[in-house]
Amino acid sequence: MRTNYLVIGAGIFGISVAIELRKRNHTVTVINPGQIPHPLAASTDISKIIRMEYGSDAEYMEMAIESMKAWREWNDVLGETVFHEIGFAVLSPNHIEDENQIFEKASWDNLQKKGIVAERLSSEKIKKRFPAFNSVKYTDGIFNKMAGFVESGRAVELLAHYAKKIGVAIFDKNTAEKIIIENKKATGVETREGNIFRAANIIVCAGNYTPCLIPELKPFFKITGHPVFHLKPKKPALFITPHFPVFSADISNTGWYGFPLHPKEKVVKVALHSEGLELHPGHDERVVNESDEKRLRSFLKSSIPDLADAPIVFTRRCCYTDTLDGHFWIDRHPQVSNLVLGSGGSGHGFKMGPVVGKMIADVAEGNQHQWSDRYKWRVLGKQTLQREEARFLER
Repeated sequence: MRTNYLVIGAGIFGISVAIELRKRNHTVTVINPGQIPHPLAASTDISKIIRMEYGSDAEYMEMAIESMKAWREWNDVLGETVFHEIGFAVLSPNHIEDENQIFEKASWDNLQKKGIVAERLSSEKIKKRFPAFNSVKYTDGIFNKMAGFVESGRAVELLAHYAKKIGVAIFDKNTAEKIIIENKKATGVETREGNIFRAANIIVCAGNYTPCLIPELKPFFKITGHPVFHLKPKKPALFITPHFPVFSADISNTGWYGFPLHPKEKVVKVALHSEGLELHPGHDERVVNESDEKRLRSFLKSSIPDLADAPIVFTRRCCYTDTLDGHFWIDRHPQVSNLVLGSGGSGHGFKMGPVVGKMIADVAEGNQHQWSDRYKWRVLGKQTLQREEARFLER
């Protein structure tokens, strides 16, 4: 049977849009290379931050708030708590009104404009509530209880099970190799394994491999790898919620963020949200190097001393599917009307998964979503700059 929609990729975007379209009574097929979640997918790993703080970007803030509602609902739908709403601490070494604290100040301003009740932190409060942090260094901050983290890999796994339960056909071990175009229509997909899947509409949610499948996107995309560390603390009690929150640490000027002791894996995850290392998704190794670890140790020594010598038990280089302007890419292909793109997570895709899934579904049905206009197909050049204030870009 020819399906209404064929979705390439079962990461958070692909599985979210598949569920949304199935709920709208469409027949939906998903193909994915290997297991779900795929070990190389950005959706993998043990945790992703769910936060509404987005600096001066009010639209992203609105999208994050809407997504957070859906993550709460998904806890109920999935029958398991994957979204842990434990709060988010934005820590700053200066007053957040300081001109160098661009993300922190703008986030605080937007929280107030939105009427979100968040707590202002002082050095004394940080020392008392979050004793693992160096309260001599971090003298100001924000704590917003409406935030937390999702067990990311587990969430995608459960969402895939749920998708199957409601009638989505999922074929793993099928790696999209070529989109078949006939008379300016996408009619199917050939896989590396030698299979052909036919559909009336094709949606590409292939993450890092999106510009490989759609080569005309290559000038507007780049794949960047970012170091992630799992550490085994010597004093685990210091890092258990509520004594240790999801946090950013002077993220405007460092890029560092992290999580409390994971409830299942019993590790503290710390990662760097920055410019990253440009990679080819298929050819380059995704390894954390010695300079990454040295940078981590320096950060921990000054910021979280009790983690400074903690053993590193796992590392990965998480690959972002970056657009040159740092925004999503959600639109129909300009020359192939039944080919839809849902990509460009740019380091903030996971938290937005529920909203992005609905947005892609609206676009695939030929409609417009309230936020989709910003993410249309567009021409970007070398002069284009990313403008996410939480992302530390050294240039």
